[in-house]
Amino acid sequence: MSWSRLARDDAQLRVFDGGSGFPVVFQHGLGGDEAQVRGNFPDEPAVRRLTVECRAQGESTAGSTRPFSIAMFADDVLAAADAHGARRFVAGGISMGAAIALRLAIYHPERVAALILARPAWVDTPAPANMRPYAEVAALLARMSPSEAKVAFEASATGRLLAREAPDNLVSLLGFFDRPDPALTATLLGDIAADGPGVTGGDLAAIRVPTLVIGHGVDFAHPLAHAEALAARIPGARLAVIPPKATDKAGHVAAFRSAVATFLDQILPSLESSS
Repeated sequence: MSWSRLARDDAQLRVFDGGSGFPVVFQHGLGGDEAQVRGNFPDEPAVRRLTVECRAQGESTAGSTRPFSIAMFADDVLAAADAHGARRFVAGGISMGAAIALRLAIYHPERVAALILARPAWVDTPAPANMRPYAEVAALLARMSPSEAKVAFEASATGRLLAREAPDNLVSLLGFFDRPDPALTATLLGDIAADGPGVTGGDLAAIRVPTLVIGHGVDFAHPLAHAEALAARIPGARLAVIPPKATDKAGHVAAFRSAVATFLDQILPSLESSS
């Protein structure tokens, strides 16, 4: 396995390239990093995994280009695939990473051999209601100190709702208040919460590659209804409903890995024979 740096505009992106076999480009969620992917990705079957830590996340720098967007991150991922010689690959990701993968499949269909959409936070519209808590965190960070903003968010109607109905989401959101650059974090969260993958229902219906969608309940940020909608609208897509992360983290991770491993086991023989 190896790490490298990729210059994009004035940003420096950290890229993981590990394993051998058919390439799988798998992306983290908003505010995540390669470790999030590593913690959920199966050890088998043998594949070559590439993960780009998106701008202002992990150990990648932010650069000066604004706004941050899913389109920007998708372009960065494609540039990393080019730099690493991955001409055709399985595209996948978690949450924001799923949106990046979906955009790649629609805008660059010649590059994407299969698709894995895990815990999707978007379907085909920008700024969905489930992303509003991220926008609220961004707004608080933009006008308060991190400690004051954290207290205000926990006490807000959204904070109380998440504490009752999606505690795992609340823990994740509270972590943003502890990041080292509050202004940058506010910009990142605000920009992405207002964005979307830039696709239409017609685009979804036109996808013609094997697709796995993974969803679960007890998750305000990643509604099971989003996973169900994508699976229903992408022809031939398979839906895997796994245990909620909030109530059974070990079972969630095991089922996530199993779903991805089973899907890859089923599609890799044909992909490898055609490559």
